[in-house]
Amino acid sequence: MAKSSHFTRAFTLIELLVVIAVIAILISIAYPVYTGVMERGKATQDSNNLRQIGIAIQAYLNDNDQILPLSSPTLPPSVPWPGTVTMPVLYPKYLGTRKIFQSPFDKRPSSEATDGTAPVSYGINANMYAASPGIAGNMVKVMSPASTILMAPEYGANPFNASSWTSTAGNAPSLPAGGTGASRGTHSAGTRINVLFCDYHTESLTYSLTGPPYPAGIFQDTGPDPLGLKHWDPTQ
Repeated sequence: MAKSSHFTRAFTLIELLVVIAVIAILISIAYPVYTGVMERGKATQDSNNLRQIGIAIQAYLNDNDQILPLSSPTLPPSVPWPGTVTMPVLYPKYLGTRKIFQSPFDKRPSSEATDGTAPVSYGINANMYAASPGIAGNMVKVMSPASTILMAPEYGANPFNASSWTSTAGNAPSLPAGGTGASRGTHSAGTRINVLFCDYHTESLTYSLTGPPYPAGIFQDTGPDPLGLKHWDPTQ
């Protein structure tokens, strides 16, 4: 009686290459979608951080005659919040965690340290503390709260580089008026950045990369209404 032969057919090299090519195509399609979703999530969290800080600042102002907080009464107004070891300011009375001060675009390890080393990703518009053109810390003097920029992410050069984020709870400089010092926005390929306004609402503004008509580094509004254009001068 003859034996029947059984064998399993294997993939040919061509079939294997076709499968690999299909997988590579699917990955090339899915990866940009994945990165886009991740970036939108970071942008949303970044905006939420600014909004929560804005609420905390509002509560602080209500308790302190509308005068913006300083890190320490012994430091000049050019050294603003969120606080040092000597005077915590917003944390922990108005905010329960230091992580809110860190943008999701800031890749430094998060920290709840109380020694002034905790990362801080946001800065206050320097004109808020300047005597001219500014309000010397008195928020009552802001002329157009809904159009005046209060805070935004603060970093140097390219925010996609971890080394660009250097501010800490013990050394949190104010944001240069106009947002100069950085070369790109935080998201949408460097063309957008989240901003907190003096009425404590947040928006995603266009970030001018090259100029003109706007100088490079300026956060700008693209709305047609000149009365609604966003600006850095609290006296306007």
